[in-house]
Amino acid sequence: MSPSFKWWSEKHLHHGGGGGGGGGTPVVIKMDNPRNWSMLDLQSPSESDFILSTTDSPPPPPPPSRLSNNNNKGTRNKNAKQLTWVLLLKAHRAAGCLTSLGTALIALGSAIKRRVAAGRTDTEPADHGECDDNVANPIIIKSRFYQCIKLFLLIALLLLCFEIVAAYYYNGWGFINASSIRLEDIFAEGFFDSLYSKWVLFRVDYLAPPLQFLANVCIVLFLIQSLDRLMLCLGCLWIKFKRIKPAAKQGSHDDPDLESGENGGYFPMVLVQIPMCNEKEVYQQSIAAVCNLNWPKSKMLIQILDDSDDLTTQTLIKEEVHKWQEEGANIVYRHRVLRDGYKAGNLKSAMNCSYVKDYEFVAIFDADFQPASDFLKQTIPHFKDNEELGLVQARWSFVNKDENLLTRLQNVNLSFHFEVEQQVNGVFLNFFGFNGTAGVWRVKALEDSGGWLERTTVEDMDIAVRAHLCGWKFIFLNDVECQCELPESYEAYRKQQHRWHSGPMQLFRLCLPDVIRAKISIWKKFNMIFLFFLLRKLILPFYSFTLFCIILPMTMFIPEAELPAWVVCYIPATMSFLNILPAPKSFPFIVPYLLFENTMSVTKFTAMVSGLFQLGSAYEWVVTKKSGRSSEGDLVSLIESEPKQHKVGSESSLGEIKAEIKQQEKKARKKKHNRIYTKELALAFLLLTASARSLLSAQGIHFYFLLFQGISFLLVGLDLIGEQIE
Repeated sequence: MSPSFKWWSEKHLHHGGGGGGGGGTPVVIKMDNPRNWSMLDLQSPSESDFILSTTDSPPPPPPPSRLSNNNNKGTRNKNAKQLTWVLLLKAHRAAGCLTSLGTALIALGSAIKRRVAAGRTDTEPADHGECDDNVANPIIIKSRFYQCIKLFLLIALLLLCFEIVAAYYYNGWGFINASSIRLEDIFAEGFFDSLYSKWVLFRVDYLAPPLQFLANVCIVLFLIQSLDRLMLCLGCLWIKFKRIKPAAKQGSHDDPDLESGENGGYFPMVLVQIPMCNEKEVYQQSIAAVCNLNWPKSKMLIQILDDSDDLTTQTLIKEEVHKWQEEGANIVYRHRVLRDGYKAGNLKSAMNCSYVKDYEFVAIFDADFQPASDFLKQTIPHFKDNEELGLVQARWSFVNKDENLLTRLQNVNLSFHFEVEQQVNGVFLNFFGFNGTAGVWRVKALEDSGGWLERTTVEDMDIAVRAHLCGWKFIFLNDVECQCELPESYEAYRKQQHRWHSGPMQLFRLCLPDVIRAKISIWKKFNMIFLFFLLRKLILPFYSFTLFCIILPMTMFIPEAELPAWVVCYIPATMSFLNILPAPKSFPFIVPYLLFENTMSVTKFTAMVSGLFQLGSAYEWVVTKKSGRSSEGDLVSLIESEPKQHKVGSESSLGEIKAEIKQQEKKARKKKHNRIYTKELALAFLLLTASARSLLSAQGIHFYFLLFQGISFLLVGLDLIGEQIE
């Protein structure tokens, strides 16, 4: 039986406009605010049911001959009115989007204006308010690399102007190939005819061949690296399909005596180390997290390795350590007088303590890491009855991955690194690069490998390579996570990436003879030399910068050297898709991720070159800035387990310390600012110039790639991608 709509005609349709009979289309508009609305179209199984009179008595039925025409007419009127409403509301939404877009563009223009007006660039000396001893060379000088980029930009601009004049002069003749030039054109009477003809033949004979050769070399390297990336993804797929997972020896960790470690549980002696340097934003949460580790207190010692040169920060960390000592935690504070060797020197000094010989394992956490309370219970059992195991590495997770676009893109990159690279290498090779934190080492493995060395800025990779050469095996636990922070500003991220890409090249120069002489299999030597170092640390930044930032724009002005569309578009898009699979929620950022990775290639390339040839910036070490963020779960757990406050100093001294901290924060805010990055800006103008040349020659895919890549360099060069400081 069809439903009745008499209630609608009686109660609602008499409210219709016009004061008339109340016929009209039943459309309900629900609007909470001007930017949040929804429309409900009240439909019925029979459209004619909506066409009712507002009077109590129904109208006399029409003659049978006119019934069909009336129904069709009413339906058309209703549909037309509904369509009008839909179009009006769609227009309202479009207007709102345009308004938001206009507001965003105005804000972007204001930010650019402030950057240019301030005039602060990356060529100025940095403000060293936090750890000036961590910078190897504080005087920043314009590099020759930047001068080369400016030279390329100048040449590109001149060639673009030359081609535009030729196109206008020859009515498009300047955009054809050199094969169309006749011999008489070279000796033409006109000066411009002869000049342009000689230029075309010069680029065909002398410029195109070496450029095409370099392009082919980069394409081959690109294909090899893409094949390596594909094999890693297939290995990760195989691990998930077979459900391969490192299995720990089952121990009685369920009901142990956590005070004494009795009742048959496997509780070896564990040393926990937290190296830090002037990191007053995060010291409390990291110390609280390790003090709440679920492990017998008699079996664990916590070392706070403070390299801070700021007296206020030292005092605060000492107070925090003393507070936890009063609560019964087995924790000590160490501060070096001679702070040589950066983090490696700090860890080396701590391992030289006489009591370290009593401990079998050492867990290392950076100052912004917050391990879960069961971290040791999930990692230590893997060492039981596995005497060849030297390292257990946990995965990182990030409390601020959604803070801004920069942190979202970092999350994509690091998710692939951990879930694919580290996991596959751990399962199939028992070797990967130690991440420097959130890992547990067997003390004997560190001693056999020679301990911590200060010879590079990647002490974690250094110790991992030497341990692997000594025969120790590694395990990566993808399901054990340790929360930490991502750099939120481009300046901090840029310095971090410089250290991460210059250090491996320093290490490669130093350890290559040891790898060749090591008593390991040929396959392991090949993996370490070619895959681990050359392909992933040297070739990747080399071809990504050279191919997409230099060769591609140059082929727009030397069209005789060509790059196929599949090199420019299809393979990079496929590789970006594979990279983003471990972080599926970041799929909407696949295009920004592709562009940003190419943008970062300039930083990675310069870092790689400086490390390989031991240039001045190769030993630059800057502690990554932290903001002290914690997840909601961490805050709740820390509040529940927070010890009672003990009076460890006078109220006046604590008040003075807090007042001094506030003054330092004000000074830091004044010193903190966004910068203009000259190399990125120069490359942005180079790519945009090449995109204009590509547009004139009607190269579709190349034009769009160069345009968007140039815009990406422009946004990064103006420091508009990360944290914005007013």
